[in-house]
Amino acid sequence: MLHLTDIQLQDNKTFLAMINHVLSVDGFYFSTTYDLTHTLQRLSNTSPEFQEMSLLERADQRFVWNGHLLRELSAQPEVHRFALPVLHGFITMHSCSINGKYFDWILISRRSCFRAGVRYYVRGIDSEGHAANFVETEQIVHYNGSKASFVQTRGSIPVFWSQRPNLKYKPRPQINKVANHMDGFQRHFDSQLIIYGKQVILNLVNQKGSEKPLEQAFATMVSSLGNGMIRYIAFDFHKECKNMRWDRLSILLDRVAEMQDELSYFLVDSTGKVVTNQEGVFRSNCMDCLDRTNVIQSLLARRSLQAQLQRLGVLHVGQKLEEQDEFEKIYKNAWADNANACAKQYAGTGALKTDFTRTGKRTQLGLVKDGWNSLIRYYKNNFSDGFRQDAIDLFLGNYSVDELESHSPLSVPRDLKFLAEDSTPLTCRDCWRQPRVSEGKVQACTSEIVRGQLHALPIIMVVAFSMCIICLLMAGDTWTETLAYVLFWGVASVGTFFIILYNGKDFVDAPRLVQKEKID
Repeated sequence: MLHLTDIQLQDNKTFLAMINHVLSVDGFYFSTTYDLTHTLQRLSNTSPEFQEMSLLERADQRFVWNGHLLRELSAQPEVHRFALPVLHGFITMHSCSINGKYFDWILISRRSCFRAGVRYYVRGIDSEGHAANFVETEQIVHYNGSKASFVQTRGSIPVFWSQRPNLKYKPRPQINKVANHMDGFQRHFDSQLIIYGKQVILNLVNQKGSEKPLEQAFATMVSSLGNGMIRYIAFDFHKECKNMRWDRLSILLDRVAEMQDELSYFLVDSTGKVVTNQEGVFRSNCMDCLDRTNVIQSLLARRSLQAQLQRLGVLHVGQKLEEQDEFEKIYKNAWADNANACAKQYAGTGALKTDFTRTGKRTQLGLVKDGWNSLIRYYKNNFSDGFRQDAIDLFLGNYSVDELESHSPLSVPRDLKFLAEDSTPLTCRDCWRQPRVSEGKVQACTSEIVRGQLHALPIIMVVAFSMCIICLLMAGDTWTETLAYVLFWGVASVGTFFIILYNGKDFVDAPRLVQKEKID
């Protein structure tokens, strides 16, 4: 540490804070004996040689979040038993009883570390076909030595699109007009078909407004690909369930019931014999692949669980899972907890609509909680997600610290940038170059100088608004004089506010370590 410069020492503190931030997020899991990265079906289709491999060697790399940290140990077989893959997502296990028969019910969500990040800075797919916020969710039942599982996936709409924060509540999604969408789209589904088999896509986005172009693009890509293994179903969740008519979700469930029966589930008996294989998965998505997606996944999983428990003899013929009050409470709370975990990891807050997942109905209190979570999401997405994205990129090895680097990627303090900003930073964040030196003076890029001037606007707006309030409280000699002052300062504050909103992208907390616009 003694050889580092003052700037590098300060950056080192920030890098450590980033690592601590990632590790402080709930949802990291490991096991010394069980391979958490693979589904029951994948594990059952492996060779004896695979079973003898260490957990590190055989792990599904999509779900190994400490892969970068273990890169040096992976080349040393003698230490593999100490190098355990770490999963990020959600796991819950419950011992349950129905009709006096005891079984274990397990829910596992595995978040992919490929194209990982936060809500508005990581959308769509990358050139390798990896989808943002991709999560594999497996529901497992153990009963009398038999094991059953049902797997679903979720992931961002697999085209090249972005939705950069800009201070607006919902930034307008932008579809890349020059990218080869079919190449990335085909890469994505080629891998999905190899891993999971048939794909039933449930696209839950709005079919009007700013979400409509994405729905159309998804439908067009599926049609153009023309693969009989891929089915596409668009279901406008918000339109169908408006006015709290959540019972209308049965429309979608009835529509896909035959497809779900065709896909089946995985079942192995107590002797180890595979009774049935799951032939494909439901790939669900909304805009964030969080709230709407989790509701639908929980309903599909319940329908599969109903069939599994009947086949295993836990449920009697004609019995409904919904009638088992004690288990229903466990089931609903577990899926709501799963929703909260995935949402906190991607969007920074708990999930919305969890009142329906927990109780089976939409409530006024649930709407209030959703409003509160939406406000917190707005703040985090605009003013802290740049730091969160940098932390994830650093942890996963997407950015590597180079102590020989002559400039700092963190040259502008985050806690000051929204009030005022030095117009001569060590590094320009737009062109990623060092500033020019002319006649012994440091000259910043023009874009950075303009940005520095813009960031004085919040101070001006606060001062103008304060003066407007003061003029109202301390009236002048005449009402016309008071009105003039109020109008002047009111127009100044409102005008400044709209200028800030117009230049919103310059005021949000953006990532610094990896230039996401180049990746997109």
